Amino acid sequence: MTVIDLGELRHDAPPPAAPRPPRSVGRPARTLALLLLALLTLTAAAPPRGPAEWTLPGGLGSAVFVSGDVVYVVRPNRGDGREIVAYREGRELWRSPLPGIGTAVSVWEQDGRVMVAGPAGNDEDWETVTYDAATGADVWRRRGVAFAVGRVLLSQSAASDPRPSITRVDPADGRTMWTLPSTGMLGFDYGSGTERMLLWPATGQVVVVDARTGARVAARDLHPVRPPGPRHVMTVAGLLLEIGGGLIEAYDLDTLRPRWTVEQKLVDYVDRCGALLCAVRPGAGMTALDPATGAVRWSVDRWARVVAARDDRLLVGDTAIGAGGLAVLGQADGRLIAELGGWTLAPQHGSGGPLLATRLLGGGRQLLAEMDLSGGPPPIRGVITGTDCTTGVTLLVCRRPAGDYVVRRLP
Repeated sequence: MTVIDLGELRHDAPPPAAPRPPRSVGRPARTLALLLLALLTLTAAAPPRGPAEWTLPGGLGSAVFVSGDVVYVVRPNRGDGREIVAYREGRELWRSPLPGIGTAVSVWEQDGRVMVAGPAGNDEDWETVTYDAATGADVWRRRGVAFAVGRVLLSQSAASDPRPSITRVDPADGRTMWTLPSTGMLGFDYGSGTERMLLWPATGQVVVVDARTGARVAARDLHPVRPPGPRHVMTVAGLLLEIGGGLIEAYDLDTLRPRWTVEQKLVDYVDRCGALLCAVRPGAGMTALDPATGAVRWSVDRWARVVAARDDRLLVGDTAIGAGGLAVLGQADGRLIAELGGWTLAPQHGSGGPLLATRLLGGGRQLLAEMDLSGGPPPIRGVITGTDCTTGVTLLVCRRPAGDYVVRRLP
């Protein structure tokens, strides 16, 4: 609501000695008319705001994805196939047929294109189909699964391809920009300001590639004599981390030179936790490490799965499935600041949106709150209907029991 300060009308001036001419009587009316005209002008200048909540058709076997202010619904069409439908504020923008019979696993926008990746019709082969984001026109498609690494679009070949490869693709037209053979494991790192790709074969040299150009950055055989036991690798914060044999070994991602080694048993994976690295154990618990030295900063037995880091706080969860597993920890010391029992975090499509969580109320309703990491009770954002909620930067989408979707604009 727009409020305009009209000032104060004063009537305490001394009356004139003689009656004023009749023309002065019209001044208040003209003043009100001018004020009404100003109000109407301001109202007309303000962009019209659509509804705060609306419903989109979904149905059995449908999936929903959020990108900005657009909601994409992938669902079976009237025949045997599928279709993708784009909506903005409840209004259909376009719809296009989608090949294959499986459910879309990933839908996102990149450089004016809508990418849809999912099974092509069997459990092994995938296909990526691309549409014009403005019109829904089918632009290009290719076998294999495409995915974004920062602003770089890569595509991994189909599982049935006898010569596995990784390719950089131009989002505009699907043109191949470079291709490299890929065997073994793949890893990616783009949070440190560069897009790096890691090729980790079963034996031989580990290769680091610039994902933008396809050029080799570094290559090194980390273990000429392969150590016993299973080992796996990942890239985090500009480091290559190898986990196995009760150790975490860190290498510089641009040179593959050793940085540090720390003893950590039963590590499932390592992820960022603010300025630190958190080694997460399979059941529960995690240990925070200094990324420069590997030194242990703190350890907790219950919490794992770092959800978000803001300032000096971490939002974490336990490994239990369902509600009741969120907490706020101090980033520097792992101190428990607050438990947020009963809340389930809504998955995010894209980054930059609020951290929203829901709590069941019964009767198909849920309480909606924002996780602000203050340590106090989370601010309540309202009551919503539906389950399986996902959120974008400006929209929240939940599924209703009948299969349709209710969309709410976030204030």
